[in-house]
Amino acid sequence: MGKIKLNVLGLSYSQTQTGAYALVLSEEGGDRRIPIIIGGVEAQSIAIQLEELEPPRPLTHDLFKSFAEAFAVNVVEVNIYRLEEGIFYSELICEKGLDRIRIDSRTSDAVAIALRFRCPIFTTEDIIEKAGIVLSLERDHEEPLSSGQQEVESSVPEKRNQFTDYSLTQLKGMLDDAVRDEDYERASLIRDEIGRREESS
Repeated sequence: MGKIKLNVLGLSYSQTQTGAYALVLSEEGGDRRIPIIIGGVEAQSIAIQLEELEPPRPLTHDLFKSFAEAFAVNVVEVNIYRLEEGIFYSELICEKGLDRIRIDSRTSDAVAIALRFRCPIFTTEDIIEKAGIVLSLERDHEEPLSSGQQEVESSVPEKRNQFTDYSLTQLKGMLDDAVRDEDYERASLIRDEIGRREESS
């Protein structure tokens, strides 16, 4: 069965589970999306990589990458290979020299690692048939969601308004403070606000 390449579209707050997030993967060259419910820690790790933020200390997935590189192991591919009772099963395809190794992984961890190794993410037609949805939102034709955006915009304006009274210089200082304090959700929102102002100027 042929593999389908997926791209990380972004993260949104889960509307079904408090404190959880939906990781949205999109079919490359297609309209289908796969939402996967993940925990806050994994969402934070994915978000800071999407936003290209640099934490003051390495997170678990950063440590994994450093450890793998120290022993000349490269993650070349992530496969989401099974869907059972709403749970996605994934594996890391690793290479060390001529050896190829498959390592079982939670999908949220696999995606966080794939982003760090800049390797492709694949799934099967069967899985995307079962779990894929087609969104008819205008955003489908716009830029991908960043970690600080949500598909449901209800509470976003309130979060954005908290930064309107600050200058660009102040926002950049606040961004540095948020990263230093490891408050990556706030850092992501500030970064989005800075990006919007720089684009409009």
